[in-house]
Amino acid sequence: MAPTLAGPRDHGLFGCVLALAAALRVLVMLGYDTARLYWYDSFTYLNTAVHLRPQGAFHPAGYSWFLWALRPFRSVELVAGVQHAMGLAVGVMIYLLLRRRSLPAWGAALAAAPVLFDPAFVRLEHAVLSDTQVIFLLVAALLVLMWRGEVSTRAAAVAGALLALAGLTRTATVPLLGLAALYLLLRRTAWQARWRATLALVAAGALPLAAYAGWYAQHHGRFALSGSDGVALWARTMTFADCSVIKPPADQAALCPNGTVLDAASEYVWDPRASLNRLPGDRFTHNDLARAFALRAIAAQPLDYLREVVRDTSLAFTWEPVAHPKRMSPTTAFQRGSWPLPSGQPLVDQVRKEYDPDIRGMRSVEPFASILAAYPYPWFLHGTLFGVLLLAGGAGAVLRPRPALLPWSFAVFLLVAPVAALDFDHRYVLPAIPVACVAAALAVRRPAPRRGSGYPRGYDHVARPEASVNGSRAS
Repeated sequence: MAPTLAGPRDHGLFGCVLALAAALRVLVMLGYDTARLYWYDSFTYLNTAVHLRPQGAFHPAGYSWFLWALRPFRSVELVAGVQHAMGLAVGVMIYLLLRRRSLPAWGAALAAAPVLFDPAFVRLEHAVLSDTQVIFLLVAALLVLMWRGEVSTRAAAVAGALLALAGLTRTATVPLLGLAALYLLLRRTAWQARWRATLALVAAGALPLAAYAGWYAQHHGRFALSGSDGVALWARTMTFADCSVIKPPADQAALCPNGTVLDAASEYVWDPRASLNRLPGDRFTHNDLARAFALRAIAAQPLDYLREVVRDTSLAFTWEPVAHPKRMSPTTAFQRGSWPLPSGQPLVDQVRKEYDPDIRGMRSVEPFASILAAYPYPWFLHGTLFGVLLLAGGAGAVLRPRPALLPWSFAVFLLVAPVAALDFDHRYVLPAIPVACVAAALAVRRPAPRRGSGYPRGYDHVARPEASVNGSRAS
């Protein structure tokens, strides 16, 4: 029997939660006079949206397509408003998925609370950055894959397309397509159904990625999604690389550590003293060489590489935030002040002319900013509790692997992959939190009751999907 959602009266609690979350976002729109723009990420996104040409460095064009769709309105404030709506939609999707999976209303609402009320998420929604779109696409893909016991070919294709769009928004999420395919293959359903769904997911995901890589090759002469993977991985190795152990060939030796010591791997990408940045030409023109050196370094020093990844990943779980790199000031609070745009940058003037003539630095607006500044959200709910959620989800993935395994594996990958590929950043942790909440909620849920089983109306009386093709149990 297919699971069903409870009636409208059972969603009153979440209706109140959603209304409060919407009110918080309205307050943010009133508390800041424009969207937050960062140099140089926001301006490269906007520039790509105007010219629709893939950038040759870090950012693929997926988020710029979203900005292009909103370009006729010529308003970055509208971009922020739409992203706030996307943030609310993420909370709704989490709630609906968990209710569909038999959680009571209070449990599903609690799992959706971090993405609805954590200032770190709301601040990203108010910025011209790709994070909100990535989170929206990933949670939507999970919703499609887990909505029914049986994953139809059509649902698998939709999920594959959503994961491909996430990968074209942030390339670090591309391997999630493989995790989703593995999930479909391991399900306890008839093998024909498994293979059809898996092939649909892979095809729907691989075709957009291949098409984008071909478009990228037309502009940059290389079949790829970006031109920075080698530079990023090289920077990761600079915290441990020992060329007396690596023994690189002559063409790679120039990339060995040169005595410059920085406090975070990501700093080596930009610091002019780093060995890569002393080579002639732009750093990204040496992407292939940097990748070859990095892979050689990891192969020669695997334990050192693993130690650095584990150490930096652990920064996500501290009770108090740790500045990494030290020049950053991590916080989950709303801030007051002004954030001017850099002066003397031609790209700022170009984007202002071509996308939104009212682009300017952001400043807080009273009295709304003072109300936001008083909004409490303890750091440990963002850090240490996140570790507890991952442990709970991991236990559920082992003990109840069918419902919790996919979101938990997504969460772990989203946490570790950015650190393994470049460095830890508090911002990069955020996409892992909503799916970790889903995994933890599924791990601790009670077994689903059946219709007519005598459970009270307040509890989700949904039946677990039992029958599947050939009589095998659906996941």
